[in-house]
Formats: sequence, C-alpha cells, structure tokens
Amino acid sequence: MADDDSGLKKPATQVVTGGRRKNWTGAVVNPPVWRGSTHLYENVADLREGLKTNDDGRFFYGRRGSPTQWSLADALTEMEPGAAGTMLYPSGVAAISCALLAVLNPGDEILLTDSSYDPSRSFADAFLKRMGITARYYDPLIGADIAEMFGPATKAILMESPGSLTFEVQDVPAICKAANAAGIVTLLDNTWATSRFFPALQHGVDIAITAATKYIVGHSDVMMGAVTTHDKYWPRLRRTAQQLGQVVSPDDAYLAARGLRTLDVRLRQHEASALEIAQWLKQRPEVGLVLHPALPDCPGHDIWKRDFKGASGLFSFELADADEHSRAVFIDALALFGIGYSWGGFESLALPVDPAKHRSAVPWTPRGALVRLNIGLEDPADLIADLAKAFEYYHSVSP
Repeated sequence: MADDDSGLKKPATQVVTGGRRKNWTGAVVNPPVWRGSTHLYENVADLREGLKTNDDGRFFYGRRGSPTQWSLADALTEMEPGAAGTMLYPSGVAAISCALLAVLNPGDEILLTDSSYDPSRSFADAFLKRMGITARYYDPLIGADIAEMFGPATKAILMESPGSLTFEVQDVPAICKAANAAGIVTLLDNTWATSRFFPALQHGVDIAITAATKYIVGHSDVMMGAVTTHDKYWPRLRRTAQQLGQVVSPDDAYLAARGLRTLDVRLRQHEASALEIAQWLKQRPEVGLVLHPALPDCPGHDIWKRDFKGASGLFSFELADADEHSRAVFIDALALFGIGYSWGGFESLALPVDPAKHRSAVPWTPRGALVRLNIGLEDPADLIADLAKAFEYYHSVSP
C-alpha cells in the first residue's frame, strides 16, 4: 500500500488507513504489538543522539511508546484537521486531568460547563483546589456571553458538548471566539461526537479530549483516553504527560486501533438506531422529555444542526412522574439493556442518572426520573420490543 495524502481522504477512509505507515506495519496490515520497556542503542554516541529529540517514531524508552502506540496516535491526529499531535492516556479521566494540568498553574481560574462529566467536576473541585486553582461553573447554553465571566485569573474553559447526562449542546465556536480574544485556552470533552461528527479544532477548540474507551475502542474491553491539540499547546501537553509518566500498553493501543477501523460504520449504526428509539420513546405516554440532540426540543438542537455532522448513540429520557423506585423497576425489567457505567460499546446499556446533585450554576429541576440509554448495535426493533415489555411490567407493579 503506497502512502497517500491524508488531506485527500474522506473521514471513512481515514479511520481505515490512518497510522498504517509502511515502516511501522512492514508486510502486514496492522502495526504489530511491540512490547518492550528497554530500547537498545548501537553505541554510546547513538544513545546521546537519542536525547536530542522527543518525537514519536524514534525509539528511546518504553514509556515513550513504540510503533503500536505511535500508529494509533498518528491516526487520531490525522482525524482532527489542524492538529499537531495526540497523546494517549490509560483512561478518559487521565486524559482530562493531564490536559488541565498542562495549561493551569496555581492561582489560575478555570470555567467548566455545569453539565460536566462528574469526574471532571471532582477533579476540579478537589485536586485543582488543593493546587490553588479555582473552578467556577457556567450555564451550558451561555454562548458568547461567557465573556462576562472572564476575570484576570481565568486561564481555561473546559466544555463538554453535548453534556453526557442532560445533553445540552453548547455554542462551542462562540465560546472559543470569546476565549481566544481574551487569551484563554479552550478544552472540549468531545467523547460523544468524536472528531468524526465534530472536528473540534476546526471549530476553534485548542485541545480536544476523547475518552477512547467509548467509541474509538468500541468493544467495551479497553480503557483509554486521547488528547489532540495544535502547535501552540502540543509541546506543553507532551511534556506534562511525560513528566507524569503517562503511557498506555501496546496491547491496549493495538485493540484501540482495531476498534478505530470500524468507527465510521459503527457510529452511523449507533446514530440510526438511537434516533429511531428516541422517536419511539417520544410517543410513549410514560415518557416526558427525550434529551437527544437531534430532536428539536433538546436544548441546543439548533446548534447541533448547525455544527455537527451526526449524532451518536447516547441520550436520556424522563420517566414522567416516576420516583427512584419506579425507575429502578423499569430498568430492572429490561433484558437486552445491561446496567452499567460507560457507553459507546456494541452493547446497549441503561443507567439511572440524577443530574441535580451535580449542578451549581443552573439548577436541574426534574419532572420525572431520568434514564440514560446507550444504544448499541443490536437490531433496534428488538431494543424497542424490550423497552415496550419493560413499560408493561412497569405498569403492572406501579400503584
């Protein structure tokens, strides 16, 4: 296979060919698994020469990776137009934490969306606080008005769009424009859409974060995070990750790269099935609001329609007038939906979620009990039948 100009490739082709350089794959299709902590040099002069560079593609020591990790990072960088490089981490939370540590110092302030992933809030409210860094939260729908929150200590904004519980879609370009004018770095947890449906750097984001555990891996068998950025922040991001000793195993990198090859077709199936099920749920008398960004009544839908190239398989819905016990009865009655954290895998999941306890800027007032669904790759007709049976059982035991 001859090398191709990545700029001419369509996204579906990029996920198949990305990172498969001939010098890393040899005569096989996939880069092999290079396991090794110690990399050997020809002589002392060669050893000294290795200290002069710090780039993927040069053997140095196992912590800096091998062709197995380099190829995955290379593929993820190619998928994000305008990117200079990608660092890999052992989990999505590690990716978020290390990205923030790369751009923040004691005395700084960070603004976070009020719809932030709970571990992001926990890291900001506990770890960053111990470092003398202040966290404040903003309305996810604030848009350009976020500029009114800027102060002299504001150095970074952590966005998540859509939010992974309540699915508000933020006006990321407007927030980034305001931040850039003030010299504030912008970070985005882009796990829900991935760069396939939302090329973050093209929309003004400085640092794009993905919990690769989800859609990149796609098979619920590897923990991994990835952070991609442009030239301005790439040296700081790489240096911080190395100083913190961040590395992923070659076996995990291999599995993540294998999952990446089918990302495009999987995302399209997740999208189609989730939208079909969300629209079916909207017709159910037991259901209140359905929080799916592709539906017109989801907060920020117009922004999703303007900026996104698609929707993935994660959304929430309200069981109208239900309490915590009734919600548990409904979820427990599901047969095809597992009960567990995470999402983005091939299997469908249902999870009770309570956003109110994670809000501080904009109160969340529930009108029912919220259920988050990860729609997997099962036939949507079977998933709908499973939900229908659970509703029947729900009615049979409800007072």
